[in-house]
Amino acid sequence: MYNDVLTQKILESRGAMKPDDIKTALATAQDKKIRLEDVVMGQMPEETFYRAAADYFKAPFVDLKGVQVRKDILDLIPEPIATTHQIIAFDKGAEVMKVATLDPNDLQTVEFLQRKTGLKLEMHLTTPTALREILKQYKRSLKAEFEDIAKGEAGAEAGATDQDKLRELAEDLPVVRIVESLLEHAVFEGASDIHIEPTEQDLSVRYRVDGILRNVMTLPKNAQAGIMARIKVLSNLKLDEHRLPQDGRMKISGPGYKYSVRVSTLPVMDGEKIVMRLLSETAQALTLPAARLQPGPPRDGQAQHHEAARHRLRDRADRLGKTTTLYSVLSIRNTPGVNISTIEDPVEYRMLGVNQSQVNPKIGFTFAIGLRTLLRQDPNIIMVGEIRDGETAEIATNAAMTGHLVFATLHTNDAVTAFPAWPTWACPASSWPSPAT
Repeated sequence: MYNDVLTQKILESRGAMKPDDIKTALATAQDKKIRLEDVVMGQMPEETFYRAAADYFKAPFVDLKGVQVRKDILDLIPEPIATTHQIIAFDKGAEVMKVATLDPNDLQTVEFLQRKTGLKLEMHLTTPTALREILKQYKRSLKAEFEDIAKGEAGAEAGATDQDKLRELAEDLPVVRIVESLLEHAVFEGASDIHIEPTEQDLSVRYRVDGILRNVMTLPKNAQAGIMARIKVLSNLKLDEHRLPQDGRMKISGPGYKYSVRVSTLPVMDGEKIVMRLLSETAQALTLPAARLQPGPPRDGQAQHHEAARHRLRDRADRLGKTTTLYSVLSIRNTPGVNISTIEDPVEYRMLGVNQSQVNPKIGFTFAIGLRTLLRQDPNIIMVGEIRDGETAEIATNAAMTGHLVFATLHTNDAVTAFPAWPTWACPASSWPSPAT
């Protein structure tokens, strides 16, 4: 929790450890390449150290072992924020909320919570063990709420095309609270996009922060119908449309922020994926330094990783087909920090972490329409199972030229025959350069 300099100051300021013992602990930490705090925790009771820390920060210490916090007080701080920033509410007055934390100097979190609750925060220090025990109480309360969602979902599944039943599910208080927490936490974390992705077993939530997708939480599968319905209601989308992509908008606001949210839905194999792009209506244009754009070549590790991948694929190319080759490449690029989406006919392999869609021409869901939708789904990498028409070729080419990594297939047996196999509608003969040029 604390760096070595701060830990040493805490120990020295209150005489919690003798100077010679501090020097020995520092040497041990450097030798084992671990934090000084970890060494100290093995030499004194946890409570002794954190009481000394409370004295150093001039904040009261609170012992929360075995304390059951009232649910209405616990919920004053959303569970994702409490877990990420190690801070919980344990008591409340008319104008003051008592919170326990390990870092009373986290002023950004303190200011956010004061704006959100409209209450003055009274900071207390506690131990990591006690904090973990209080955080478990969130899980118990959320579990009860998910059970409520499951009960409501049973009725929705029985009449999945009934808008009234879906709307009723979307208005359930637990569902409302979960969606509000997802949006509020995204604003607090500075996320530009929220990805809600259904898998066979659960519902994954990722935020894009500073250009990188980060796993935030995994929700039970029985929460899927309610959350999807709630977001559709907020963004004025059709509740009973599950087979075609949809686009909508909504607005969210709070103390100090106001956002326009662009919502895009995409049918995938396990339901509908939703991507919400957060557009601040109060933010000013970023300068290059503020956007953290820095010059320089790729890191050596990245270059070596990609070179090794190319060698592996080259060695296997003689026994791989087009689709298998594409999936081999996708598996290499499939990391938590990127969003990969595919449009295929049919979906031949299932890949965890990849959003796969299957075209359905009977209802108008073509490669071109699917590819246009993928571009609104905040993708890093796109895979088009097959380019069959000029519109799809044009969209795919434009996507590749605007910073997306696009994979696609042509029906050829080798690289040489790719040129005559490229359809004339994609590159008509009239556009070819003459021999003279």
